[in-house]
Amino acid sequence: MTTPFGKLKTYLEFVKFEHTIFALPFAYAGMLFAANGFPGWEKFILITLAMASARTSAMALNRVIDAAIDARNPRTAMRHVPRGIVKPLEGVLLAIVSLVILTFAAARLGSLPLTLLPIAVIFLVLYPYTKRFTWLCHLWLGITDGAAAVGGWIAVTNSFSPAAWLLWLVVIFWMIGLDVIYATQDFEFDKRNGVFSIPQRFGIPASLEVAKVCHAIMWVLLIAVGFAVNATYPYYIATAIMGGILFYEHRIVKADDLARVNEAFFNANSWLALTMLAGVIIDVWIR
Repeated sequence: MTTPFGKLKTYLEFVKFEHTIFALPFAYAGMLFAANGFPGWEKFILITLAMASARTSAMALNRVIDAAIDARNPRTAMRHVPRGIVKPLEGVLLAIVSLVILTFAAARLGSLPLTLLPIAVIFLVLYPYTKRFTWLCHLWLGITDGAAAVGGWIAVTNSFSPAAWLLWLVVIFWMIGLDVIYATQDFEFDKRNGVFSIPQRFGIPASLEVAKVCHAIMWVLLIAVGFAVNATYPYYIATAIMGGILFYEHRIVKADDLARVNEAFFNANSWLALTMLAGVIIDVWIR
């Protein structure tokens, strides 16, 4: 018999909850920069709930919508829905519960977050379908995940600003690059099954160059964010370290050797996000 704890563990594995570490630090960065410090525990908890529930709903729907594709792909055939560990209805219900939590958090955070919520939900729901008709699916993912950064900002100020837009662009180009690297694993499968991606359209060597360019743009935008918020030296130190992490990420993934794609995708980018957050925390602390 499955215990409640065991079921919870299954659901967390189903949505890869640990990957929340990618976008959440950027949401916190937007929050801290907007408040020029810590905005209080209520804002912090609501932002955390909003971002974690948004990602959970998106991943649950993605896993359900892509179940048939995942079942045909040897790399993904052991995921929860193809194996029957999580039923499609369970995935949909998990997504609905997460959206309810997201709506509650958005309503508590202010009128602008609540007004923008339907647009965010549309992007969350439609992302899995983009790979069925366009290789620009990576851009769609970047826009969707990048909303976390600007969401953290408007949750505090209930308004946009140039710095918030720049943070959004940072995450957009970061996500495009890392998602393109991740998609190289499925190059052969995508070619045979009509799944669209930049690697499927342009080949692996060109795609890795696209990822490099995206991450170079991201790094320049990080510096621009620093100027926009009048950041101090800890932020720029963190930016330099992030540049080193990006360089390492691209050194370990080669067109003729994709064995370390997962290391580049998860390990390197987890450290990058945490470095960003650490730099922002120290920056606003010493001002």
